[in-house]
Amino acid sequence: MTEAAPIDAATAASSGRRLSAGTQTYLYVSMLIIAGIVVIPLLTTATGGFKTLGELRGNPFGLPAEWQWSNYGNILTSQRYWMQMGNSLLIAGLTVFLTLLFASMAAFTFAHVKFFGSDFLLNYFLIGLMFPAATAILPLFIRIRDLGLLDTYWGVVLPQVAFGLGMSILLFRNYFKNLPPELFDAAFVDGAGYLRFFWHISLPLSRPIIATVGIISFVGSWNSYILPLIMLNSESKYPWPLGIMVYRGNSAPIGS
Repeated sequence: MTEAAPIDAATAASSGRRLSAGTQTYLYVSMLIIAGIVVIPLLTTATGGFKTLGELRGNPFGLPAEWQWSNYGNILTSQRYWMQMGNSLLIAGLTVFLTLLFASMAAFTFAHVKFFGSDFLLNYFLIGLMFPAATAILPLFIRIRDLGLLDTYWGVVLPQVAFGLGMSILLFRNYFKNLPPELFDAAFVDGAGYLRFFWHISLPLSRPIIATVGIISFVGSWNSYILPLIMLNSESKYPWPLGIMVYRGNSAPIGS
């Protein structure tokens, strides 16, 4: 039996398919165009913050005639700005934590434990994906009022968690079902129960889906506007998106 001759690094590198110069140029130009489409609005927004309101209306895309450094300075030194930023971080942090906790536990149960009515209960959670939060804002407001949670952080956090459970359970369940079944067999042979398997094996192996669900929950909570607008009355509890609208309403009109 003859042994195959070893392949050196130079031969292995040259064996790959090389793109033609024209194709490489096309790819580079395409990536530059896409990067420009993404970056130009961000730069326009950033430079617009250094303009007066009148100049922002008359020259929205050009550079400022006179850089107004105090625009950013007044905001960054404002106590209200950092208070609203802290409110958003608190609401988003609680939403992410509770969503990850409840969704992962429910998804693990639906993925590995069969009980009477499990399929019906799973479908009940998934039905929530068909209805956005805005369609239930009136009964939700009545329920939060009856629970005494109006003008509290929990009046915003709990509805966000409830409406985020459907998608989160679906993502977690699909990930848990794809874990190797040999892990279950080995864990159960060693005497581990479902709870121990969940905390010590499933969750450590589920970091990618935990990060995915966490990012989705954080972004959704951070950008939420309707729920804080309905549930919060005290300006000291306003999150960042709602505080921006209040700041805009209190600002001088354009052209002044």
